[in-house]
Amino acid sequence: MNKRLVEIRKRKEEIRSALQGNGKVDLKALQAELEQLDAEQTDIEAREAMASAINLGAEPEQVELRAKPVAKAEHSGSPYESNEYRQAFMKYVMRGTQIPVELRAATTTTDAGAIIPPTTLNRIIEKVRTYGNILPLVTRTAYKTGLAIPTSDVKPVATWVAEGATSTKQNKALGSITFSHFKLRCAVAVTLETENMTLSAFEDVLVSNVAEAMAVALEEAIVSGTGSGQPTGILHDLDKGTAINVSKLAYKTIIDAEAAIPQAYEAGSVWVMNKPTFMQFLGMTDSNGQPIARVNTGVNGVPSRVLLGRNVVLCDYLPTFTSTLKKTDVFAFIFRMKDYVLNTNYSVAMKVYEDNDTDDIVRKSIMIADGKPVDFNSLVLLTGSAT
Repeated sequence: MNKRLVEIRKRKEEIRSALQGNGKVDLKALQAELEQLDAEQTDIEAREAMASAINLGAEPEQVELRAKPVAKAEHSGSPYESNEYRQAFMKYVMRGTQIPVELRAATTTTDAGAIIPPTTLNRIIEKVRTYGNILPLVTRTAYKTGLAIPTSDVKPVATWVAEGATSTKQNKALGSITFSHFKLRCAVAVTLETENMTLSAFEDVLVSNVAEAMAVALEEAIVSGTGSGQPTGILHDLDKGTAINVSKLAYKTIIDAEAAIPQAYEAGSVWVMNKPTFMQFLGMTDSNGQPIARVNTGVNGVPSRVLLGRNVVLCDYLPTFTSTLKKTDVFAFIFRMKDYVLNTNYSVAMKVYEDNDTDDIVRKSIMIADGKPVDFNSLVLLTGSAT
């Protein structure tokens, strides 16, 4: 073994013992020394490996081919896209380890520490949208098609009777809500050439896009689905629940909405609106000057929005309040989200196949689902007032 390598390893052991001890140490000096030792060790080991290969009869140009054939075969273009160079570049950034001489051979400039690998720069910029706030709140089931939930609007009433007397027998009328099945499908195709030649980040972005599209479609259906070819939304029938026509947002608007919620449905009911509408409430105060809307930061740093003590769920599926909204335009509502049932009896996370006619690579996600509100007693709608 090279004598200098022995000295380097011995010095590293001394540095480690010093760091693990209780005595005072100069961290910056030790870090700089370690970086220098790492660089020197890497250079010595590379030289010894090359010398060893030459002694075995291999040509210097063939050393890299025999040692790492995969790296050569993987990238026929720029040498800076190889896995080996990318690993060396990572060590250079993290620990200051010098790029091996053989990997820097193609660099024409002498004052550059390292050339950034092109793969490191790969990124796809897309418009971000909000989703996933409503889906976790609804009731999820996974029954076969034909699921029926019994419902009843009538409860028996107890009456006071005299001694020996009886009371009237009451009938318990039952109805039901039956779930059908609708297919939700999202497929994205890319050409074979793009699949094999595009950015390394492309595949991950495609999978993320498909998952986002499925979630957005489900949430839109939960809020405003028509029930025809898709789940029935909470706002599908505006005759359900209590509607309040609003011409101007004011403190009284919130008071009237809160008064319309039955006391039995207080717990669990939330506001649903978009962010611009909530921001219009944020500046309002009650008669004592106390704000009716608050934005608190939770333990995990996620903002928690509250409107007069009731949690607010933001979504992009409702219009922003303006004085021109009609009585049929719902811009906010209160609802106990667990009273919406989303039944999913078949889902495929992701399937990848090749279209034999076009040679396109297709990524497909399928879900069979249906959803309906099963109880409208907590529903309070805020609508426009224009006709």
